[in-house]
Formats: sequence, structure tokens, C-alpha cells
Amino acid sequence: MNTIIKTTELVKIFRETAQEVCAVNNVSLSINEGEFTAIVGPSGSGKTTLLNLIGGLDKATSGSIVIDGQDISSLSEKRITEFRLHNIGFIFQAYNLIPVLTAKENVSFVMDLQGRKKSEIDRRATELLTSVGLGDRMNSRPAKLSGGQQQRVAVARALASKPKFILADEPTANLDSKSAANLLDMMERLNKQENVTFIFSTHDPRIMAKARRIVTLEDGKTVNDEAR
Repeated sequence: MNTIIKTTELVKIFRETAQEVCAVNNVSLSINEGEFTAIVGPSGSGKTTLLNLIGGLDKATSGSIVIDGQDISSLSEKRITEFRLHNIGFIFQAYNLIPVLTAKENVSFVMDLQGRKKSEIDRRATELLTSVGLGDRMNSRPAKLSGGQQQRVAVARALASKPKFILADEPTANLDSKSAANLLDMMERLNKQENVTFIFSTHDPRIMAKARRIVTLEDGKTVNDEAR
């Protein structure tokens, strides 16, 4: 199996006034290509912070994060932004779609930033939205879409850049049970049929039930790592 993420003795300390909070405490973790992994634990356990470190959205206090052979912990802000654009897909709890853009334009945006040809962007955005069941809503803006549909657009957008893996931070938190189940079925299908690697931060037992590996954090430390 090809290891695409490797963290070694990863530490993140937040300094709040005179107090220090160790959100991630000496976490060493390897993720292989094609995994469907859930990072779980109580609120404040460090799940989202760990995802943000892996995604280059935050800087580690110490330790290293190697993605496909590249140590991102030593990259400048400009280099890490460029690296994220070409290597990492993100799905957020709050969808984070651009409200003035249509579904298709939201999916196309990341490919525009990558400098791809217009014909390729148009074709891939159409294919992705069709694959997530939104072929008939491509010209709708986010306000005209349900929460489940907006999150499907977010999945299509995350896939658009052809990333090495996708980080999903509580992706079902704002969805009703039916929309959440449909979204999870779709992501599981993408994982199994197209070998898309997903790493979730979640409280949702439905994601845990589908995950083939569960990493449990408590107080910033890994207390269990179970493959299924």
C-alpha cells in the first residue's frame, strides 16, 4: 500500500493569554492510499486541529507532516497554498460554497486557479456534478439548493482538483438523516469504485459505521487505532 500521509510526533500548542493548550500531543500516524478513515473523539480532543495540520491550514508547533514524500511542515505560506491547491481536497461542515456562483462555477473555481483549459474545466465540472446526482442543478446557486445538495457540490468541488486525498471535517453535521445517509453512500461509492482516499473528523456514528479504520483521540493523543 502506498503511504500518502505520515505524521511524526506532531504537536500543536495554542497560546491563549497566559495559558497554553496542547490540542495535538505527539501524534504519529500513517494513512495509505484508498483508506476510508474516521478520526473520532470527544469535543476538544483535537480532531479538527489534526485535520487542519494535515491540510496545511495550520502550522504545527513541532513534528513533521509528510504528504506523498513532501514535508509540508517546512513550506512557506505561499508554497503550502500552492501545494494544497494541487494535492488536497476539503469538505467543510458549513459547505463553504461561494454564494454568488452557480454549482458548476463553484466546482470550476478550483480548476480555474490551477490554470486548466476551459474545455477541460467545463467537461470535468459537468461530469462531477452528474456523478453526485446534480446534473440537473448545475446552474443553481447555493441558496436554491438544500443542505444535502450543497454538500454534494462541496464533494464535487473537492474532487475537481484531482487531489491525493480528501479531508472532511464533520461533513454530515448540518444535514438531516436522509441527506446524511445519501451523502455517505455517495462518498463510500467514490472510495470503493475510484479509490478516493477520505479522512473524516466526526462525531457521527453513521460515518464510524462505514469507516474501515477508526483513530480515536483524547486530549490530543491517539488512544486507539483500529482497522476493520
